[in-house]
Formats: sequence, C-alpha cells, structure tokens
Amino acid sequence: MKVTPRFGILPRGGYVVGTLALICSGLAQGAGLSTDQEQALRIEIAAQTKRLEALRQQLVEADAKLLEIRQALGVEALRTTRGGATLLATSNDSLAYQLAQASPAPLAAPATYSPTASKESRPQQVAQIFEQPGVLTPKGKMVLEPGLQYGYSSSNRVSLVGYTIIPALTIGLIDVREVKRNTFTGTLTGRWGLTNRLELEAKLPYVYRSDDQLTRPLNLGAGRDDLFSSSGKGIGDVEVTGRYQLNDGGIDKPYYIGTLRFKSRTGKDPFEVLTDTATAPQLTTNRIETELPTGSGFYTLQPGVTVLYPTDPAVFFGSLSYQYNFKRSGVTMNTTQGQESLGDIEPGGVLGFNFGMGLALNEKSSFSIGYDHSSVGKTKINSALAVNAVRTQLGTLLIGYSQRLNSSTSLNLSVGVGVTRDTPDITLGLRLPVSF
Repeated sequence: MKVTPRFGILPRGGYVVGTLALICSGLAQGAGLSTDQEQALRIEIAAQTKRLEALRQQLVEADAKLLEIRQALGVEALRTTRGGATLLATSNDSLAYQLAQASPAPLAAPATYSPTASKESRPQQVAQIFEQPGVLTPKGKMVLEPGLQYGYSSSNRVSLVGYTIIPALTIGLIDVREVKRNTFTGTLTGRWGLTNRLELEAKLPYVYRSDDQLTRPLNLGAGRDDLFSSSGKGIGDVEVTGRYQLNDGGIDKPYYIGTLRFKSRTGKDPFEVLTDTATAPQLTTNRIETELPTGSGFYTLQPGVTVLYPTDPAVFFGSLSYQYNFKRSGVTMNTTQGQESLGDIEPGGVLGFNFGMGLALNEKSSFSIGYDHSSVGKTKINSALAVNAVRTQLGTLLIGYSQRLNSSTSLNLSVGVGVTRDTPDITLGLRLPVSF
C-alpha cells in the first residue's frame, strides 16, 4: 500500500520528520507492512520532506526580495494607487515597469531596478523639458546623450541717439533695424553615476549661428535698407555639472536634488570677433559683428536645487538656481578701427526658476509641460553700471514628449515658446539618451 501525504501547513525541521515517522509507523502497523516496505515508505517520505523544505526556503527568499523592493520603491502604496503606470520599474524578472523617461530632468536615462540600487529610493522619470534633468544615473551606469537644439528669434528696433530741442524733434541718429537670428546647437552629453545618489555630467556643445539684419540709419542719408548677414560656428562653452540626491522620497514625498554647474569659456567670445564700427565709430548702437561668437566670454558657476514631487497620477517638478558670472579684467574689443579697451567687465548674476508637471501616457510614453524664467542682472563696466543697463527678463513656455524606444534608449522632443520680448520666439530640442 502506497500513501502520498498532503499538508496544508508546512512544518519545519525535526517536527516534520517526527510527525511523518509517527504517521509512517501507524500506517505500517495498520496495514501489516513488512520491515522492508516500511523502510521504503520512510525513505520516500524523507525525500518528500526535503522537497517541501526546499520550496519553503524559496518562498522565504521570494518574500524577502519582495519586501526589499517595496521598501525601495514605495510599493506599499501600489494597492491603492490608481496611476500604477507612473511607478518605477523593477528588474528583468520583476513586478511592473517604470514611467517612460525623457532631461532631465533630469529624464536623463532609462533607469531600471537592480538589486544593488534597490536600497536607494529614486524619483520617477518624466519627459525632460529643462536643461537640468531630475533623475540621477544609477551607480556604475553611464549615459551618452547626443542632442540638437534650434532657436529662432526676430526683433525690430528703433534707436534714437541724439537730443531733443523741442517735443517730437530729435537731433542726431535715428537707427531702424530688423534682426532675424537662427541658432543651431549640437551637444554631446555624458553622465556617470558615481553612487546611487551622486552623478557627474560633462557637456560638449558645437554652435552654428546666423544673423540677417535689415538696417537704415535715417540721419545718414540712406535711401534704402541695407542687408547685413553674419555667421559664426565652432566649439561652444564646455560645461561640467555635479548632482546629488539629498533625501529619500517616495509616493507623496518630495525628492530634493542639489546641483552645481561650472561653465568654461572655450567658445569664441563677443570680444574676440570682429565688430564693424566704420559707419559711426562713436555710436555703440551702430556696431555690427561681422562674425558671431559661439561662447559667452565669461566663466560661470551655478548652484541650484531641484524638487520632484510624485503624486497620483502625475509628477510635479521645479528648480531654483543662481548663476554667478566671474569678472574679467583688461578686456579689449576687436573692431575695424583697431583694438578698443573696455576695462573691467562684470556681468550681472542670473536668478532662474522653473516649474512643471509630467504625466505618463502609457508604459513607454510621457508628456510634460512647464515654464522657465531667468532674470538677468545689470552689467558693470569698471565698477560702474553700463550705460542704459537694465535688468532683462527671459520667460519660456515649454512642452515636452518622451518615447521609450527600448530598455536603454529614449527619444525626447521639446518645444519652447518665448513669452517675453528678449526670449527667442521658438526653441526646438531633440535628445537621444542611451544608457550603458
């Protein structure tokens, strides 16, 4: 007689063996089994016990792994969360998927769960619309991000350089100018995760610019508009950035990420390019650059903080920063009349802030909308405010879309519309982050 035991509750250790031995002994006596048959039955029960013990151990390990994932990703709120598609993804054999990522926002790279990174709480990724991505690169991972940005702006300017002797009568130069500007910037950005909370980024830009100016200095006897075109191309200002996640966030808990960006002056600056002053060398308003610069001409340091707040079914984000521009001494300008000394130049600081919202459309796509603003301070020349120096306000409304192509690559598209006079009319950005 062969008996297959069934258990509703899995005993453990010596208690299992003792229980099965008593059952075996009772069955042997009731059925009149021989000693050999009883021994065979005991051997079979012992084998079944080992199998059950192995299954119990696997169950314990699975429970421990699930608990680790829940603690890292805040999945305890998953049961009551409607926007399950906005949660972070898990490992290759895992439970769900991550919100489709974009910058940066960031944002920066398709972040997947790994056992080494599971102990760190990481924010969700959204379509990147700002320069600073929000989600950091996991430890040991690298992200290579080629990108292309196009900007277009146009402006009409009437400059009155003279003095008024009676109302509506000006003695001097009346300069009417229309400017159309196109800027293409190709970038190659590399990010490296030193730890799960710290990453380093380096950006190499290549800039091509072209300006078309229709100008007519009315008081100089010009009978028609003159078209003046200029362009410039070359390496822009190389940037290096460090980012550190300051806290452990989660569902309905904000993440704080500190940033520190340093920008060099590797591009050709506005003082190096040739400036045409032949028409009216004494008037700064009539100066036209025959070659356009590809850099700002100043070293800058920009600290800032980024906040991400995940809440069902969206992710809210924003940042605050201040850009300090280092003063340059003994600056000279290259003009058609020769070198012109400008002295010490100290650009004003730039106070910037932005905010927005990201929303997952499905497991591969996400959508973001936001606003970016910069307030540029007044420039000083030789420790005094420059003539007609004013604070400039730059505001841009941004919309972004991200599509995950595969587990390591995403395609990010952003569109910016200028809402202040000094901001480019439109800005288009395309990024292709690839993680390794």
